[in-house]
Amino acid sequence: MNRSPVTRFAVPVWLAHAFRAQRGPVPWSAVCRGALAAGPLLLLGVLAGRTAGGVLAAIGAMLAGINDRPGSRRASVHRLGVPALAGTLGLLVGTYAGQGLAAVPLTLALTALGLVAGGVSAVGPVASAAGTQLLVTAAIGAGMPAAESGWQRALAFLAGAGWLLVLRLALPTPGSLAGDFRFDGERAAVADVYEAIAALVEAVGGPRAGARRAALTAALDHAQDALAGPRLRPHAGSAAERRLHARFAAALPLAEAATALYWAGEPVPARAAEGPRRLAAAVRGDTGTGPLPAPRLPRGRPRSREGNPTAPALRALDDALLRAAVSFDRGEGAERGLLGRRRDVRQALRAALGAGGREYGLRVALCFGASVAIAQALHHTRWYGQHTHWYWLPVTAVFLVKPDLGPLVSRVLCRAAGTVLGALLFAGFAALLPRPAGLIALVAVCGALIPVAIRHFAALTAVVTVLVLALVMAGGEPQASAGRIGETLLACALVLVVGHLPMPGERGGGVRDRLATAGGAAHVYLLHVLGESGDRAERWALRREAYRTLAEARTAIALAAAELPPLARHTEGTDAVAEALERLVDTTTACAVHLDDTGRLTPRHLRRLREALGELERRGVRVPLPAAA
Repeated sequence: MNRSPVTRFAVPVWLAHAFRAQRGPVPWSAVCRGALAAGPLLLLGVLAGRTAGGVLAAIGAMLAGINDRPGSRRASVHRLGVPALAGTLGLLVGTYAGQGLAAVPLTLALTALGLVAGGVSAVGPVASAAGTQLLVTAAIGAGMPAAESGWQRALAFLAGAGWLLVLRLALPTPGSLAGDFRFDGERAAVADVYEAIAALVEAVGGPRAGARRAALTAALDHAQDALAGPRLRPHAGSAAERRLHARFAAALPLAEAATALYWAGEPVPARAAEGPRRLAAAVRGDTGTGPLPAPRLPRGRPRSREGNPTAPALRALDDALLRAAVSFDRGEGAERGLLGRRRDVRQALRAALGAGGREYGLRVALCFGASVAIAQALHHTRWYGQHTHWYWLPVTAVFLVKPDLGPLVSRVLCRAAGTVLGALLFAGFAALLPRPAGLIALVAVCGALIPVAIRHFAALTAVVTVLVLALVMAGGEPQASAGRIGETLLACALVLVVGHLPMPGERGGGVRDRLATAGGAAHVYLLHVLGESGDRAERWALRREAYRTLAEARTAIALAAAELPPLARHTEGTDAVAEALERLVDTTTACAVHLDDTGRLTPRHLRRLREALGELERRGVRVPLPAAA
């Protein structure tokens, strides 16, 4: 009997992305903070007879909770504080604009605000969160009339966000028993770097080596952010912090040597990974290193500096381990340049005013302005019935138009599904729970769920929908689940239309901007290495920036590739450019290690450099090779 072949259905990339969720352990510390933030603030407002202020404080805590990610306490000041200040400004501007402007001038003012916030969002993750909160609170201030003045509402919002930040700084992490608990985030991040180095060394020569090299870059990025938070003094103020800085600096030559081994592509002895793994355990336990095993050259291979491509990298790994042991014992601080990124105001302005910032700004302004106009029209025609609020539509549009939350179709599908689920759940809760005690408890539970739900946009939307609807009802408004579903679907349709409209300039400007930045960083790194400068700290800082900008470009490319085909086609071929840049930076790292060991490059190094540069030139990216090479 003939069997017909089985036809397998391949899920489109744009649809598969909507079902992806981040994985990891439950962040119990963030769950505790969420439970102690929005709910208790609402309770305090109700008990004090200032329910409206309690609602705004709970909203401030909720938005801060969305930005409350794993990391150090010092970094959280910047990650939570800057968006909170932007949200306070937005609420102030929105309240006074809503009170003093008619519908048309108000729409134009908020559209202009959307243009600025959209451009600023292209600078980086924290700036993006700040731009989001600026627009969200501006819509709330204008679309949620209240008896309180603008400054009173702004102070209530800032107090709520500030309360969550206080919890973030003051509460110890559950299970954190080693060392000063104030630095448990930094300690975990630095330990993860050493674990990632060990994992890469183990995977060298195997099929998982590429993924392990990318994981090492991510670990280094995270540790760099954790250690480089804002500080009042230019240097670390405690011995524990200086020790962590020294241990991060000691990881950089190890990471460089591990990358050179990855580039050589030949398996190395298993014991080569034992040293970095013991260093990771020492960082986690805040202890000394103890005896470290030195990696040895594989038996039966020539020890000639030219004959064995892994020998220089293994010697570099051995030397870095010895230096790390000394550094762990002395606990000397790292140079400040190794901790922070070298970005100034000019670079931020270049990102905001560049092709990516202009494209994003125009799209955000158009979406936000159109949603404000439609919401006001519906409000004046009494589509909302007895509701006086019209903020939901523009707030939904703001979250939907943000590309860092995922591809456009994925955002729309997740937002629609999450809102419908959340509204239906709240309708059931509202019919059963006593008021206001039941609503306050519901807000507290939702605040605790945000750190877990943030792993998927639909889950986060469902939790936030329940929380916001509970806050609105606690503030005295009637149940509004059906209206919120309708407004969300309308916002989804609006953002889909605007997202596919042609804009001035070339589409995919954000991806190309990030690739250009990565290419510039790779070029500077290459020039430094081939110039044979003896400044290793400068080399490590340039290497960090080259890999970091490449990782950012890779993320932007992956998101753009998951758009619908009419949008994804505008960034076709950019992944190949990123791969060529990665090969160039990997080869540059291998050259640096080899030059340290032998003082000159092999024909293999020069050939691989020219191949990567030739591939980039064929794809329209020119990175000139110095004449001396």
